[in-house]
Amino acid sequence: MEPLTQAQQELYDWLVDYIQTSKHAPSIRQMMRAMNLRSPAPIQSRLDHLRSKGYIDWTEGKARTIRILGGATGGVPVLGAIAAGGMVEPFTEATDHLDLSSLFSQLGNFALRVTGDSMIEDMITDGDLVIMRPVPDPEQLKNGSIVAARVEGHGTTLKRYYREGEDVTLKPSNSKYLPIEVTAKNVQVQGVLVGVWRDC
Repeated sequence: MEPLTQAQQELYDWLVDYIQTSKHAPSIRQMMRAMNLRSPAPIQSRLDHLRSKGYIDWTEGKARTIRILGGATGGVPVLGAIAAGGMVEPFTEATDHLDLSSLFSQLGNFALRVTGDSMIEDMITDGDLVIMRPVPDPEQLKNGSIVAARVEGHGTTLKRYYREGEDVTLKPSNSKYLPIEVTAKNVQVQGVLVGVWRDC
């Protein structure tokens, strides 16, 4: 998404907080008060920019229909399935959003639905949603972390990550499965586990 100016960011952050707390959108007058403005024109301008940049949307002429787009309300995007067994095709685009605003509000987090049983000894079972945090620097990962890892030529899998020198072992938590052993250059760590959500 396009970056925001300081004024746009200020309004956007306030909107996210207000809508999360109140469960409805504010009026133009409330936004004016919050931003210490005496005229609706600057608010309207900022809202127009937020919409054109893809941060919000609303029904024309009705401020109280403002919606925060994407996962910005604290929901995390569900990006697809992650294999806990064999491999599946890598995830790409968000297919849904899971609202866990009270539990996982970190910007950038995403969710994957587990397929398979290779992580059952870590209480992660088929059908669970795993909440992942992006990993900017895999070298900082602690051995034993549960990660979503893409193995070149194979696909993406959920496993415990161990690295020794240039060798990486992706270890299942189920004795029925063998570890995956590859060189570090053939593994792309796409996220580290921060939580598990199970529909009961």
